[in-house]
Amino acid sequence: MFRKENRSHTLSGILFVALFATSATYLSEFELFKHLGLSPLIVGIVLGMLYANTLRSKLPQEWVAGILFSTKTILRTGIVFYGFRLTFQNILEVGLAGVVTSVLVVSLTFIIGYLVGTKLLKLDKETTILTAAGSSICGAAAVLATEPVVKAEAYKSTIAVSTVVVFGTIAMFLYPFLYRAGCVPLSPSEMGIYVGGTLHEVAHVVAAGNAIGDETSQSAVIVKMIRVMLLAPFLILLGLWLTRASKSIYKTKTKITIPWFAVLFIVVAGFNSLHLLPLHVVDTINALDTFLLTMAMSALGMETNASKFKNVGMKPIYLATILFVWLIFGGFAIVKFSLTL
Repeated sequence: MFRKENRSHTLSGILFVALFATSATYLSEFELFKHLGLSPLIVGIVLGMLYANTLRSKLPQEWVAGILFSTKTILRTGIVFYGFRLTFQNILEVGLAGVVTSVLVVSLTFIIGYLVGTKLLKLDKETTILTAAGSSICGAAAVLATEPVVKAEAYKSTIAVSTVVVFGTIAMFLYPFLYRAGCVPLSPSEMGIYVGGTLHEVAHVVAAGNAIGDETSQSAVIVKMIRVMLLAPFLILLGLWLTRASKSIYKTKTKITIPWFAVLFIVVAGFNSLHLLPLHVVDTINALDTFLLTMAMSALGMETNASKFKNVGMKPIYLATILFVWLIFGGFAIVKFSLTL
């Protein structure tokens, strides 16, 4: 039980994080950040990191509980309400090719990332899983959702998000350039499947799709949403796998942990598919959800001190680079295969 004064300090910490999220939301509206496809989530974690490495020592220790609350409870709540961005009807709009592309990209990218990270690069398990999840599913949101499942430290999530920002932004400019140069032999709608199936962030997909054309943009966003929808089963399977692996290592009975927020994410998406709420209400919920996720990202940034990066080195960048190259060439091969079905 929290004492009244403890609740007050925790609330102060939460409001402090909300201030950062408000600033990030305001800054993300600047034309430069819009052009780079940087969402409030990304701006939030950068602001949080700047604070963590400059003025964090001035923060009242009692407020830390509010920051931790933001990295856990607010984060999980934000992932649940992320389901309002999806409907099951999205799956029908892109057909079998879009679904197969999404499933293969998510599964193969994560498997390749895990094997390369842990076996070849000898990177720690948590950073590997977070980086692979960010590349294979939906960027920063996937890293955020995966972090509580693997019980990783905040700075490892920040590393994974950083790779999403760098390589997602590069891809956002690279794909339209390659398409206009005639280097990608796909129709506009097929290019949309490729963009939505292989780019990291939703914001990157929107920006790259719009740069190519309306037809590409429409199919790209839908395919990307299918990848986002795969986040819930991914988290459930990941939780079961980690539980089984822990049981195998320690030879003891371990309680199977299914992330409740992943299940509720599916429930919310199912409810949203019924179209019971007016569109303006759903838009308001999505705006609020973006703010909650921005709070979570800002709080993660506040828990990320540069000193924690010293022992990590360049391995996460090497892993992200390999996955970036895989998504370009392997993703193209997957799209071509899916189109033959």
